[in-house]
Amino acid sequence: MRLNARIKRDWRFWKGLSRTLKRVKTIARDSDNLICDDLQAAVDQWRGNPAMTFEGRTVTYGELDAMANRYAHWAKGLNLRRGQTVALFMPNRMEYFAVWYGLSKVGVVTALINNQLSGPTLAHCLNIAGASHVIVDRETSPVFEQAKGLLERPMQQWILGPAHGDQRDLVQALKSCSQLPPDRSVREDMTAGDTALLIYTSGTTGMPKAARITHMRAQLYMRGFAGSTGATAKDRVYVTLPLYHATGGLCALGAAFLNGGSVVLRRKFSASHFWPEIVEQGCTMFVYIGELCRYLVNHDPDDDETRHKIRMAFGNGLRPDIWPTLKQRFRIPEILEFYGSTEGNVSMFNFDGREGAIGRIPKWLRKRFNARLVQYDVEREEVVRGTDGLCIECGPGQVGQCVGMISGGDARSEYSGYLDKAASEKKVLQNVFARGDAWFATGDLMKQDADGYFYFVDRIGDTFRWKGENVSTNEVAERLQAFPGVEQANIYGVQVDGADGRAGMAALVVDGAFDAKAFGDHVARELPAYAQPLFVRILPALDTTGTFKIRKMDLVADGYDPAKIKGPLFFHDPRKGYVKLTKSVFDRLTAGAIKI
Repeated sequence: MRLNARIKRDWRFWKGLSRTLKRVKTIARDSDNLICDDLQAAVDQWRGNPAMTFEGRTVTYGELDAMANRYAHWAKGLNLRRGQTVALFMPNRMEYFAVWYGLSKVGVVTALINNQLSGPTLAHCLNIAGASHVIVDRETSPVFEQAKGLLERPMQQWILGPAHGDQRDLVQALKSCSQLPPDRSVREDMTAGDTALLIYTSGTTGMPKAARITHMRAQLYMRGFAGSTGATAKDRVYVTLPLYHATGGLCALGAAFLNGGSVVLRRKFSASHFWPEIVEQGCTMFVYIGELCRYLVNHDPDDDETRHKIRMAFGNGLRPDIWPTLKQRFRIPEILEFYGSTEGNVSMFNFDGREGAIGRIPKWLRKRFNARLVQYDVEREEVVRGTDGLCIECGPGQVGQCVGMISGGDARSEYSGYLDKAASEKKVLQNVFARGDAWFATGDLMKQDADGYFYFVDRIGDTFRWKGENVSTNEVAERLQAFPGVEQANIYGVQVDGADGRAGMAALVVDGAFDAKAFGDHVARELPAYAQPLFVRILPALDTTGTFKIRKMDLVADGYDPAKIKGPLFFHDPRKGYVKLTKSVFDRLTAGAIKI
């Protein structure tokens, strides 16, 4: 009986893997077939099919392509040349995908800017993109205006809506642009190794970094999910994740568009609208991150939550304790969990649905994958090397860092890295299993069982994950130390019962009295919602190591329990701002009575 179950499981895994490999096997760095060519082929095949529905409006593949062509000719009209960059700073909306698809047709790179950013962080992302033009809408234009004074070079603002001041009306400009595809000669000599997009990631320290998404890498995302999901022209994929992230913007769109299916796009996630919209729109799939699933499970029951036609949910970060509830309560036949990093070269899928696993590399397929786990010293923050100077591979159940072998000959194992060359090189480990080899260090701790399933353990270093976003502790500390009276700030993540990831906590050394109200106002101005510390404690001094690194381990162990902590302790109440964290507030938090 056990043998039959194993054979059945392995067959299911192999079928999913074969579908995926079949779709990606022709991708090559030196190919002249770009991501826009893949999408154009889909348009030619399914021109009359519905492609995208957004806020009551549906467009066909042909109409979406015509929209994209206008952006291509708009860029040509501005004399934007191959390799130059346009920044896209907008929330999810009908035009979002059409912008970067259209610009890719003339070789122009699109920098996908997180629309939750503001102030110095937004300016930083715009500055490193090197763009001279930015596309905004009514929602993001005021935020851009506030950050404009921090830009290193002038940036022309194009708005999808009425223009004011030095803004230019993009809607009006597009009216005179052709709906026909630009001539392919515009892309002559371009290859799949050229950059198509910039997608930003927090990295492990400092400000967000711009990851180079080549046409080849975009193809791997889009074709990979077109294969792994097994989607068809009959599928409707519900997308509430931001399109500036690879999961929503490439993986989900690829599953639909490269198979003739359609996308039902929402401006942002809403737990109360989720199931009613899925039922109303006849969706058959949805894409998730773990936090989204937790919100669904914690939400009050809805009559529509089992009336749907969903056959698969796919995404990453689904917690093991949420997994069975999500599957059983909402009657979802199949969950496809995957692992991948925006800038890296490691990806894996859990095709056979083992609960809690982020992917699988069976022993019999080990040679087909580039990922391995190596022993890692968390305190020293470095890989463990043997007497021969090489890394030591982890055994079953042993926690280690996931690394991916870098190879120029295979599109799946190539490493594109960041725009910042030095930052890219920091992520490469040399002499891992043989002299002269090179491996990408994911920065993620995992463990693997005897059957080849991988399980995520934690993120290495100074980054923790909250609300589906990576939070850089150094960046948050820098912002908090700009508040008058804060002499030192130590930022770390703490576990909160029932919540995905880790919530931000700040240990502060202050000069004089601490004004919680003014501090809360400063935090709201300086940091996006996901990076704002949920807890704050005041200390007389911060412990440091012999090399003057601030100690965090003891602070993390203390958590936010007022019974363990001496001195002032605050909690960020969603309605009142920072308030004293008393035992009664703590009890309500641990009981899940306060929404965070």
